[in-house]
Amino acid sequence: MKKVLIILLLFNINTSKVYSIEPDVFIQSTVNRASQILSKNISKQEKINQLKSIAKDTVDIKGLGFYSLGSARKNLNESQKIEYFKLFEDYFLKSFSSRLAEYTNPEIEVNSKKVLNVNYTIVNSVLVGTSERPEIKIDWRVYTKDPKNPLIRDLIIEGLSLARTQKEEFSSILNSNDGNINALFKTLKKFSKN
Repeated sequence: MKKVLIILLLFNINTSKVYSIEPDVFIQSTVNRASQILSKNISKQEKINQLKSIAKDTVDIKGLGFYSLGSARKNLNESQKIEYFKLFEDYFLKSFSSRLAEYTNPEIEVNSKKVLNVNYTIVNSVLVGTSERPEIKIDWRVYTKDPKNPLIRDLIIEGLSLARTQKEEFSSILNSNDGNINALFKTLKKFSKN
């Protein structure tokens, strides 16, 4: 009887934790998964494929895409939105995974977290320095509206927001082409094919 009670207690404790994932634990788990892939003795292409899979699980690609498009998203019809998100996902996954695949076994230490509100938490971490590179401060903006499924919305590297930089790049392309969304589509397609 005692064994059954202990098992039931353990089961209840474990299931209660399944319902909510702390943002700092989520980030540490994510970077550990990426580090394992990067330290494997596999081809760069295989690393890229596995990193893309992690990104699909952990990054709010759709939310990031909306943000990157800025106010221009209001002018898109439904078919343009569908095309944009397909192109943006391909672009984001290629950009993210090919940059990350250059690292070999990066060690990232999660140090703290700051809850901004019910929807966002900033998780502070550092990419540990080596003889080849200095220590780099990385903050993660984690979308926590669904505590069971936190998602990364931005990386802030040494104070520079990658999402904001992306938004500025897209805005520049649109402004240079009189707001023509097809010019942005063309740029995204070209990047994904190279």
